[in-house]
Amino acid sequence: MIRLFNKYVSPKGFVLAMLEAWLITIALLAAVRIRFWGNTAGFESYLAMPGFAFQAIAFVGILQICLYYCDLYDVAALRQRVDQLLALGQSIGSGCLLLGLLYFVFPDLVIGRGVFFIGVAFVIFVILLNRTLLDRVWHMAAPMETMLIIGTGKLAETVAEELAVRSDLSVRLAGFLRVHPPQISVQSPPQAPVLGCGDDLIDVVTAQSVSRIVVALEDRRGVLPTRDLVRLRVQGIRVEDATSTISSLTGRVWLETVRPGWFVFSDGFRRSKLTLLIKRILDLVWGVIGLTLSLPIMVIVAIAVRLDSKGPILYRQSRVGLRGACFKVLKFRSMRVDAEAAKGAQWAVDHDPRVTRVGRFLRKYRFDELPQFINVIRGEMSFVGPRPERPEFVEVLRKEISYYDERHSVRPGLTGWAQVRYPYGSNVADAIRKLEYDLFYLKNMSFFFDCAIILDTVQIVLNGKGGK
Repeated sequence: MIRLFNKYVSPKGFVLAMLEAWLITIALLAAVRIRFWGNTAGFESYLAMPGFAFQAIAFVGILQICLYYCDLYDVAALRQRVDQLLALGQSIGSGCLLLGLLYFVFPDLVIGRGVFFIGVAFVIFVILLNRTLLDRVWHMAAPMETMLIIGTGKLAETVAEELAVRSDLSVRLAGFLRVHPPQISVQSPPQAPVLGCGDDLIDVVTAQSVSRIVVALEDRRGVLPTRDLVRLRVQGIRVEDATSTISSLTGRVWLETVRPGWFVFSDGFRRSKLTLLIKRILDLVWGVIGLTLSLPIMVIVAIAVRLDSKGPILYRQSRVGLRGACFKVLKFRSMRVDAEAAKGAQWAVDHDPRVTRVGRFLRKYRFDELPQFINVIRGEMSFVGPRPERPEFVEVLRKEISYYDERHSVRPGLTGWAQVRYPYGSNVADAIRKLEYDLFYLKNMSFFFDCAIILDTVQIVLNGKGGK
């Protein structure tokens, strides 16, 4: 299994992305060779042009971004060959359109019509060939890891269930190891067999060729085979805590299984002053760029809101931010003016009757949140972070949910890991789930993780998978 931002990702998807970046580059170079066939001097001079490297980066980067947005690197999303072909057509078409717009804005990046069309044809060919060959090779020779779970209780079952969902990871569950005393009767988990007890650990690992052990015990006192685990760990076998494994499989911190000690001793939750400074500088840069680029859209949205219903165009609402301080978040009004006149603050629900016609469209594509670029520039929000919640809800949630106030240790975000992985919350259960994603983000916060979240946000906006 491969970790990216401390989350397990499909090794096949990772190999596809790396391999196709190289293949698209080769396809572009082959297109230049074909274009200057028989003219070696022309071929060499074309490659030696000062701007060719930037042209190649733009060509490869745009096409790979489009492949990513069409889920062609999500091996669990597109299993049928027909679906892959349709997605490939959509991604190449979108890539050509985006490259055309890019060339219009930056003429120096144009690679020439002949090279461009030959290159696109080669890209289609090499991607189809690569995926056909890789599917066959991967099926025959995919590196399969074998996992052993120590424990047979609810926590162990949870690990097995989440592992079964992630079939893209090429991990085989060998079974469970019982560590309870013989006199205690424990029901065997249904996902895999119980291979023995704690004293059999080394024999089971050897017989099953185990490469990863997950310790999933609700109570480890007096039952954990510590000496054997140390011996196996020194031999290179990975040993993990169940909470960390579940977190890596799901991309969230399961509050049902986590203990306070896990927060204290696990890796992550590191935020140096330099990291926070860089994050703030990038917030300012992206906030100014976002506000500038979205101004034309914001003018159209403002007119639509004004024509659709009576009331102010912008809506100012109190939200809880960094260290629990309140601030006024700016949004385009998407509800009736009297939306909370009768019952006060309420959770947003599916098909909320308080939402206006224009507001429903704005929420779907998140256009109602465009004014929050101003909050980012002011320093009240960050570009990426936990979603800011209303003070009325925070007072309730901090009493109901453990660790809820930890999400206020960073600035709230215009977008965030919880926002791209889970829809708007409408009750306490949803708030718990979103907090689990927020805690995962706090644990693994980094510049590259923020970039990945922004890419996912763009995909959600383009697909209209925004708010309720």
